Amino acid sequence: MALLSLFDHEKSRREEEILASGNGTAQLSVAVVENDFVGRVYEKLAIVYDLAFGPTLQPGRRRAIAQMSMGPDVRVLEVGVGTGMNIDLYPPDCSVVGIDLSGPMLEKAHGRMIRRGLRNVRLLEMDAAHLKFADKTFDIVYAPYVMSVVPDPVAVVREMHRVCKNGGRIVMLNHFRSANPVLAWLERALSPFTVHIGFKADLDLPAFLAQAGMAPVSIEKVNTPRIWSLVTCVKE
Repeated sequence: MALLSLFDHEKSRREEEILASGNGTAQLSVAVVENDFVGRVYEKLAIVYDLAFGPTLQPGRRRAIAQMSMGPDVRVLEVGVGTGMNIDLYPPDCSVVGIDLSGPMLEKAHGRMIRRGLRNVRLLEMDAAHLKFADKTFDIVYAPYVMSVVPDPVAVVREMHRVCKNGGRIVMLNHFRSANPVLAWLERALSPFTVHIGFKADLDLPAFLAQAGMAPVSIEKVNTPRIWSLVTCVKE
């Protein structure tokens, strides 16, 4: 209960504090993963992913979609669409492309798309660090719970920036290392083990933003406990 209390009472950091504390050379995580490893992990998780990571993380997904305020004909790229738990949250008059590295996860997403009768969603197998889209293609580029599972999150967000239109939004929903020193130490200690269930527990947000050259316009804590962050940037 004491640990949950620390989580629940951790205060959200202001955007200015995040940027000021960013270190362009700091280690982002003590854990290292490769695409082949991630693929094997999520091939095994595909069957139970919705049960394990569905209800707990769904409030963050809903909040992310709601704050995008999408109008008609908006083009959205979802990076790391997984089993498709976001795809029926989008307005039907927007166009969505969902990509993922995991074939088994995409199969589940495709089944969900068929069952829900969604006609505005297209699914593609693709490496997030090497997007096969032209520059400035999408109005919104959204990565839900992705940055902690990719080998090079900086490369991924740079690709997201490249394919986003000028004035468009880059949205990341993710767990980042706590600002609380005790929790940060614990997350560092656990991260080499949490990668075996699909994520790094200690990704450093200030260093990540600094190395990616990104300036957030908003950072909001979501889910319960509030240890996940909804980070929104605008491409200028």
